[in-house]
Amino acid sequence: MNHLPVLPVLLPVLTAVLLLLIGDHGGDARGGHGHRKLRWARALSVGSALAGLLIAARLVAFADGGELLVYRLGDWPAPFGIVLVVDRLSALLLLLTACVALPVLWYAAGGWDAHGRHFHALFHFQLMGLNGAFVTGDLFNLFVFFEVLLIASYVLLLHGQGRERYRAGVHYVVLNLAASALFLVGVALIYAFTGTLNFADLALRVPRVSGAEAGVLQAAALVLLVVFGFKAALVPLALWLPATYAAASAPVAALFAIMTKVGVYAIVRVHGVVFGDSGGASALVVQPLLLPLLLPLALATCALGVTGALAAHSLPRLVAWLTVASVGTILAAIGLFGVAAWGAALYYLAHSTLVIAGLFLLAELVAAQRGDAGGRLEPASPVAQPALLGTLLLLAAASNAGLPPLPGFIGKLMILEASSSHPWAAAVWSVVLLAGFFTLVGLARAGSILFWHTRADAPGSASGASPRLVAATVALLGAGVAMSVFAAPLQRYTLDAARQLGDRAAYARAVLPETGGERAVTTRPYRVTPPRTPPPTPQEVPR
Repeated sequence: MNHLPVLPVLLPVLTAVLLLLIGDHGGDARGGHGHRKLRWARALSVGSALAGLLIAARLVAFADGGELLVYRLGDWPAPFGIVLVVDRLSALLLLLTACVALPVLWYAAGGWDAHGRHFHALFHFQLMGLNGAFVTGDLFNLFVFFEVLLIASYVLLLHGQGRERYRAGVHYVVLNLAASALFLVGVALIYAFTGTLNFADLALRVPRVSGAEAGVLQAAALVLLVVFGFKAALVPLALWLPATYAAASAPVAALFAIMTKVGVYAIVRVHGVVFGDSGGASALVVQPLLLPLLLPLALATCALGVTGALAAHSLPRLVAWLTVASVGTILAAIGLFGVAAWGAALYYLAHSTLVIAGLFLLAELVAAQRGDAGGRLEPASPVAQPALLGTLLLLAAASNAGLPPLPGFIGKLMILEASSSHPWAAAVWSVVLLAGFFTLVGLARAGSILFWHTRADAPGSASGASPRLVAATVALLGAGVAMSVFAAPLQRYTLDAARQLGDRAAYARAVLPETGGERAVTTRPYRVTPPRTPPPTPQEVPR
């Protein structure tokens, strides 16, 4: 059996357990013993993240061949047992998570991890939740992995303490607990009317539900849209994100850049596939023909995010609002419901995640070199590395705004091309183009204040000029820019991933032991063993 699909889940949880056994005394590492433990924890944490990156790259190479990698825990057949499935989309998001995690951990090992206890263990527990959400093959385990990553994120948000973090943390925890309760309600309703929670089985059973039961199923789908919309920061459920992400430490906020994509992934997997165009009476419940729901909400999210970025008074808050705007752009492409649009959405998702994560690290570097002013957009002392940091901000701003030839331009061009024949094409073009323009205006305004409007009498600092911190930031922003160099194969991969999502029959054949009389096609085909003795004939059955 190929055990690769389970490794992205097992590796971070085993790493976290080992880190807890080592005893990561980040908060009191002043003594020699505590310092040695922290060094061991850093080495193990970064090494595990590097191994996770190699595993994710191997999974992408395997998934690129078009075959679904299915792993049945305990060899129990689906839909009765727990199943993990890696397709092109899952593999892409695993690789994206690893590409964010490794530089962020390297950055945190420069000193941020010593501001509190067990940073690295919590970080890997969150990686376990993220990876598990991307590879799980059923809706209930999606809920379980959601809760794992959220519990870890609650503590990571408060890492380093501070009044603003506690204030944002209370709102974050309460709202997520309410969303989790709604998640269970939606899951219960779907199970009550389909008898299954396996994604492949749901794709087969949902189209068979009709009449009044289909109405309840549609209500359950809308409840889940509220939950996933909250996780992804979809309007009107996006207002929690800017304050939360701006209050978090830079490494935590950078990791949180991938967390909103779990909500996007869940919308694609549940509403785009299970309740997609072949969902029978419940088909396209979030995108009916007469009154679209997802697309206008996504465009409103994009507009709100850009407006918030223009009004932001600090660089971390500006980047947090740009996170909202990027989610709106991605979901707008998802709401177009087409192979080309979904391929564009996946390409832009990868780019925006890397750039936003890099911007959070860059914001902390700038703030550390501006003395008491920090990241506030007001005149302060000049930074110690104006040329380097200014160039990084310029590249990030140009890519985020969508200027050629950077990957932001390629992703937005793909979205605009995919929407050209859609009834909402004018709205999509207007919002996407205006959002790019105002994103550039907002970041240009921030850059002029940070690097040009300086005060010679204000004390500065060079604490953020560490080569380790700069290298991690350059790695993230450089990975985003490098997507232009590999644009052609990445576009092909994301388009193939979108086509694979629409092939529900192939997904069902791979996951379920028997589908429509055809044998499942997996890396380890599940074979039903016939009984050793033939069944009794009617004459042998006792009366």
